Amino acid sequence: MTEGAGDVRAILTYHSIDPSGSVISLDKGTFTRQAEWLANGPVRAVTVDELLEMPDGDDCIAVTFDDAFQNFGSIAWPIMRDHGIPATLFVVTGRVGSTNAWEGVSDPGIPTMPLLGWDAIGLLAEEGVHIGAHTRGHPDLTAVEAGRLEDEVLGSFEDIETHCGRQPRGFAYPYGSADRAAEVVVGATYSWACTTELAPVVRDSARHRLPRLDAFYYRRPGHLEAWGTPRFRARLTVRRAARDARSWLQTRGAS
Repeated sequence: MTEGAGDVRAILTYHSIDPSGSVISLDKGTFTRQAEWLANGPVRAVTVDELLEMPDGDDCIAVTFDDAFQNFGSIAWPIMRDHGIPATLFVVTGRVGSTNAWEGVSDPGIPTMPLLGWDAIGLLAEEGVHIGAHTRGHPDLTAVEAGRLEDEVLGSFEDIETHCGRQPRGFAYPYGSADRAAEVVVGATYSWACTTELAPVVRDSARHRLPRLDAFYYRRPGHLEAWGTPRFRARLTVRRAARDARSWLQTRGAS
């Protein structure tokens, strides 16, 4: 088997390309190395829609970016475009042109950074970036009342259609949080939706609860390049177990 090839279909999540070292950030050098591997390695870079139509047994990666930071337009997309790598950009439509201080509050350990404006997003769409929705305000959809849930999900669809002249097909749940009520509203509006569940996409993956792999976990040289190998699968299992353990501890602490 070719190193890096191992019958894995997955959606890869990025947020910001910056040197801060935060959990949502990769530096430009690391991202460039990964893009060069995606363009020249044994694994195909495809859109999410293409990935969902491929059979199990095909190695492929769909690249997504959450939040629509300005550095996607200035750093990430030029690199991807030059390497022929498709991208989906999930936009928080009520924060366009502002910052990622969601609800006016910065997240501890996360740098507050500017987000793209509508003109820039429209130009990216014209260049081939697939624009998806990420709500209007980036709330945890499991913690909002029904009226706001519909406004966040349907409103972000309408905002993108109004400003970009096209209907978004994909949606990303803020923080990866989705319950049945959120899934129903999202499912009635979008063709597919992404969570932050740390797993590849398989035949039985629900279209509106698609798992993704966080690129932050593959920032070290050789980690992403080991795609599909036993070493890659073992690292993914360990990461998933660690995340599940943290979630369990947080739930117990809140109870």
